[in-house]
Amino acid sequence: MEMSSLTARQLFENAKANPTRKRFGFGRKPMLINIDLQCAYTSVGEFVSAYETDPKQLDYVNTLSGLARAKGLPLTWTYVAYMQSGEDCGVWGTRTDTPDSLQNIKVGSRRAEFDPRLKIDPVKDIIINKRMASPFHETNLQSLMVWHQCDTVVLTGGSTSGCVRACVVDAISRGYRVIVPEECVADKHESPHFANLYDISVKYGDVIPVSEAIAWYEAYQPEGK
Repeated sequence: MEMSSLTARQLFENAKANPTRKRFGFGRKPMLINIDLQCAYTSVGEFVSAYETDPKQLDYVNTLSGLARAKGLPLTWTYVAYMQSGEDCGVWGTRTDTPDSLQNIKVGSRRAEFDPRLKIDPVKDIIINKRMASPFHETNLQSLMVWHQCDTVVLTGGSTSGCVRACVVDAISRGYRVIVPEECVADKHESPHFANLYDISVKYGDVIPVSEAIAWYEAYQPEGK
């Protein structure tokens, strides 16, 4: 194992400045997946489970979502919420049992609500209640990717070290290109955030500035037009 005195942030910044692998790039058609941007994780000061990395994260997510919608490209919002017994959280919900525990995010609760700052179209947008880290796990996301003929996943949300990473690994394992706009993902702590951005960038996907993702969506033209 190579030893280093660099922080996770420094490792990521070095990898970003001196890439050793070419990008996968956007494919023909992306699915934008906004992961768990719900009050439990975005309402800082209200819930101890909430966090913020880039203060403009939700603005960027709204911009990307609006562009995807305007271009006729699919977008998905996921949220975590469990039945009153919490049993659908499975073994994941057995580690703790406090008001802030994962399995105590109940369907219909304030913690399960999407952040009110988000601009969601409940008619046109796909909304998925997921129970595990990856939004691909036992949901209809895979079939929707096939139906929309998508070959690329663009990811926003949180947490970088948890559900975002799980989706990244599941997406590339299914043969999809993966794009992560850096300013659009967040985590509770700096070290796991940047450690996972580093891992994603050198192993699984492209970590790019949100400005590049916005520019791609702005320039996108549907086939045949």
